[in-house]
Amino acid sequence: MSITVLVGAQWGDEGKGKIIDYLAEKQDLVVRFQGGDNAGHTVINDKGVFKMHLVPSGIFNEHGACLIGTGTVINPDVLMAEMAEIEAGGVDVSRLYISGKAHILMPYHQELDALMEAAGGIGTTKRGIGVAYAFKMLRKNLRMEDLFDLEKANAKMESYLGVVNNMLAAYNAAPVDMAQVREKLSTWAAFFTPRIVEPISFVHKYINEDKNMLFEGQLAAMKDIDQGIYPYVTSSCPSAAYAAVSGGFPAKKIDKVIGVAKAFSSAVGDGPFPTEDPDNAQMAIIRGKGDKPDDEFGARTGRSRRLGWLDLPILRYTTMVNGFDEIALCKIDKLDKLESIKVCVAYELDGKRIIDLPSTDDLERVKPIYEELPGWNEPTGGIRKIADLPENAKAYIKFIEDYVGAPIKYVGVGPGREDLAVL
Repeated sequence: MSITVLVGAQWGDEGKGKIIDYLAEKQDLVVRFQGGDNAGHTVINDKGVFKMHLVPSGIFNEHGACLIGTGTVINPDVLMAEMAEIEAGGVDVSRLYISGKAHILMPYHQELDALMEAAGGIGTTKRGIGVAYAFKMLRKNLRMEDLFDLEKANAKMESYLGVVNNMLAAYNAAPVDMAQVREKLSTWAAFFTPRIVEPISFVHKYINEDKNMLFEGQLAAMKDIDQGIYPYVTSSCPSAAYAAVSGGFPAKKIDKVIGVAKAFSSAVGDGPFPTEDPDNAQMAIIRGKGDKPDDEFGARTGRSRRLGWLDLPILRYTTMVNGFDEIALCKIDKLDKLESIKVCVAYELDGKRIIDLPSTDDLERVKPIYEELPGWNEPTGGIRKIADLPENAKAYIKFIEDYVGAPIKYVGVGPGREDLAVL
């Protein structure tokens, strides 16, 4: 039995879907353990190109099951559409299960999110994720298990709507139509109840049978509600330890933590980004034009991502927070045509050199301190062994390993499942 947790090591969009798809072949269960449909994991394999928002990226493994876990918030309409899209691609979704303790994201969560953003937000995707988590803490949400008893579910909803409608009224928005809510709940119950499981016994059955499990995080450690760049964060905990918390098993049972990082940095939304370098012509080379599935545009929003050089103080910080046993370094092929590569090794703050992460406000003010490494100026796309990479690419990898103190076991050299150099 082995429990592996895979999380983003930077700001999100690191290539987690690709690595999960690659690792899933050896897994009996893949669990998406937090987040909602506000971000996407891009998976490219022999079935096609898929943008995964709620369904675990392990769904392409024909011999294992997938679970949308307790720590997630689920927009049932979005999930229904995503499942239909995946099925249309020839993928079997009969092995997809849903935690009964996962919270339901309602249409009014999304409406309130959009209203709050319009009044001055932080650059959310307006998918309602933060509002759904806020109502979770207010204890005024339905969970997926409530769909088993619609009479009680409707009664709960009626008791919640006083607070909901007062919030909508504060933005001069119309109140919730309870008749529409009843219709939604009835539709969702008919579709989802055969897939809803009691998650603790479900996960522990795999543990007791010595099965292999992979817990899939969404977004990344720098967007963690507690450890990230608050308030420019997501509303859940995309750090490795939360896999155990939301999964309902002891953290000591985690055998391996894998951090996924890009060979450069990217971010979406507002907030500090010390190594952002939008005016550098080399960033245009890295970004691409948007005609390739791995170009630097958001899988959920389609927005052009903010780009910058690799920030090693950030990667060192997320390694400390998560305890990475291994790192997967994706998209190194995007650097193939660069003559030289800048790497941030420290910050300057008020005239002092620092490597520890300061407060969010101070991170806005820091100046990156760079070292410049030679590029390799040759293609890496067909390489399947790290040992066969160009010498300067291997030197770049070694430089990162020495700084953060964790080995790089996987190197992404293209968008597809097979485009991976390994030890």
